[in-house]
Amino acid sequence: MADWGPIFVSVLLFALLSPGLLFQLPGRGRCVDFCCFQTSGVAIMVHTMLYFAVICLFTFAIRVHIWLG
Repeated sequence: MADWGPIFVSVLLFALLSPGLLFQLPGRGRCVDFCCFQTSGVAIMVHTMLYFAVICLFTFAIRVHIWLG
């Protein structure tokens, strides 16, 4: 049996934390832009660090497990 928890959490966070999809930190004109669909290098770096921190939190600290089969 495989542990699918980290995979599901990774895919969900990737979809939610894609810069420009729901929000963008930092935005083009403001600190936070919502649904702008435009990114910058700084925004990509910030979202990458957020993704890494949250995925480490869910994988190592909270230990989300989903067992299928």
